[in-house]
Amino acid sequence: MSFQAPDLSGRTAFITGTTRGVGKEIALSLADAGCNVVSTGKTVDDSDSDLEGTIHKTAEECEERGVDAHAIQLNLRDTEAIDEAVDEAIDVFDEIDIVINNASAIQLASVEEMPANRFDLVTDVNVRGTYVTSRAFIPHLKENGGGHILTNAPPVKVSSAPGKAAYAWAKMGMTFVTLSLASELQGDGIAANAFWPVTALDTRATRYFGLGTEEDWRTPDILADTVLELLDRDPSEFTGHAVYDEDVLREVGVEDFSEYNCTPGDPAPTSAQMFDPEFQRSG
Repeated sequence: MSFQAPDLSGRTAFITGTTRGVGKEIALSLADAGCNVVSTGKTVDDSDSDLEGTIHKTAEECEERGVDAHAIQLNLRDTEAIDEAVDEAIDVFDEIDIVINNASAIQLASVEEMPANRFDLVTDVNVRGTYVTSRAFIPHLKENGGGHILTNAPPVKVSSAPGKAAYAWAKMGMTFVTLSLASELQGDGIAANAFWPVTALDTRATRYFGLGTEEDWRTPDILADTVLELLDRDPSEFTGHAVYDEDVLREVGVEDFSEYNCTPGDPAPTSAQMFDPEFQRSG
């Protein structure tokens, strides 16, 4: 059975990091499901870059799918810029009921090899960016009677991560903030959940850091479908979870994940094991 996307018509999502990769795929998948999209990120001009993609191109592709979209340039290290982006998004759409903390900085290095300014970068973008963005939307979500906060981050399973301490701290910090929000917002109809892929995905970061080959990867579609399924759940009932994509999709009847694989054969669970070395597939 293939995943059947829900109807998200009339809803609007504010998504961080939509220029390319997972963030863009989430934005386009939500647009396919009828959801309006606020496309945010730092890149507005790729004419002199070897990396294709801008927030405006993503917004245009969303509009081609028949929804309304709006692009906002956003530096997640800038609190004032986040507050202004949230205000602008609300001003344009009146109501935002979905907040997706997708943007993330990655740097894989040991403590000795990684300078403090790079530690600051991954911490500011990942943990602080998630914290400030989510916090900025809370009054609006409460006023509207609820919504969803979703964060692209792993379950917290380890107490150390040699060779990637800063990145692990920053990613699991995103989860920690999200799950804390779930408890704080219980009773307000606002769900806060984290989602994470079991396998590595075919993205620029995966290729840049040499995290396997195409045989080890799936497409970002699997995470986008996971997000769609989570957004179809009652926010007052399903909140406070850090989930893996495979588990979420199995719950709705997906048994064959081959359509997501970059090559024939099922990739190993390297992404889950990055933060949970003892991870074993449940299915």
